[in-house]
Amino acid sequence: MTARVLVVNPGSSSLKLRVLAGADVVATADLGAIGDLDADVLRGLAAGGEIDAVGVRVVHGGERYVQPTVVDAQVEAGLAELTSLAPLHQPQSLAAIAIVRQLLPATPMVACFDTAFHATMPAAASVYPIPPEWREKWGLRRYGFHGLSFTYAAESAPRVAGRSPGDCRSVICHLGAGASLCAVRDGRSIDTTMGFTPLDGLVMATRCGALDPGLLLWLQESGHLTEREIAGALEHRSGLVALAGTTDLREIFAGEAAGDERCRVALEVYIHRLVGGIAEMAAALGGLDVLAFTAGVGENSVDLRARVAERLAFLGVALDPGRNADARGDVDISADEAAVRTVVVRAREDLVIAAGVRAALGLG
Repeated sequence: MTARVLVVNPGSSSLKLRVLAGADVVATADLGAIGDLDADVLRGLAAGGEIDAVGVRVVHGGERYVQPTVVDAQVEAGLAELTSLAPLHQPQSLAAIAIVRQLLPATPMVACFDTAFHATMPAAASVYPIPPEWREKWGLRRYGFHGLSFTYAAESAPRVAGRSPGDCRSVICHLGAGASLCAVRDGRSIDTTMGFTPLDGLVMATRCGALDPGLLLWLQESGHLTEREIAGALEHRSGLVALAGTTDLREIFAGEAAGDERCRVALEVYIHRLVGGIAEMAAALGGLDVLAFTAGVGENSVDLRARVAERLAFLGVALDPGRNADARGDVDISADEAAVRTVVVRAREDLVIAAGVRAALGLG
């Protein structure tokens, strides 16, 4: 009998719940807050059968947790120690773990980590050129994130493009409220845009992406801002909301069309960073076979995909306008003659988490 796995996917302010039997989603619930998870919600999810195991998405596993890991008191304490590295997300995962443990005390629970996929990155991509005693004392390195999404796309994107995952150079664009890129060769992470924390890399909905560290030092020394003030601004008041006053790309594209200068500049900055990042990832791979778009923005923004492809024509990227406009599910949207295949792939972290749970617990 196929085990039923409850997948718990905490966001910074929401909670997605899925019950999977094999690859089939048999029950769902999307909650506005983690605290909304209670016995009534679980009874609804378990109406079609008992829940055999739970998998929880955890953003940061540090250097210690690079495989799906059964959660016990020691693991939970270890995850709590990593909170400073992902202050927006790690507390939500820990809160979800605590609630599920209370509601399902006899059900085994497995933590699956967004950082784990990037454990294969070579030193060239993961090591910071900072004093070695800092790296050794505090584990300072580029960790990367969105690994559960990248795990699924690394397997599915080449297949959608008609390639073997084991013989393919892919750049995957996970574009949502949080956003990052991953260079994947033969199914393994070679490089990524996020670093020690999820603040690094691309411009995001409310996060800044890459910044000159000297700017932050200046804000402290000359601007007299506190660490808390800087951290709050970089996490919650930067990115698209700082540039355009909204995090909704549809509104920003509409504003640009209506002549709004803030929206025009916001798109220029967002796309400039995105295109440059894709080219950097392609350079790390020594070429590009497949370009994949996934997550909310990546899957749904026809205009963004078109703009990015136009800027990447020098790499051999070209879209078929009709295929791009009609993209649904996992689909190739490339022009027939394009040297690089461009695909859209649904984000399916739930499948990756459920598979990790089954592997960790030896379930069918």
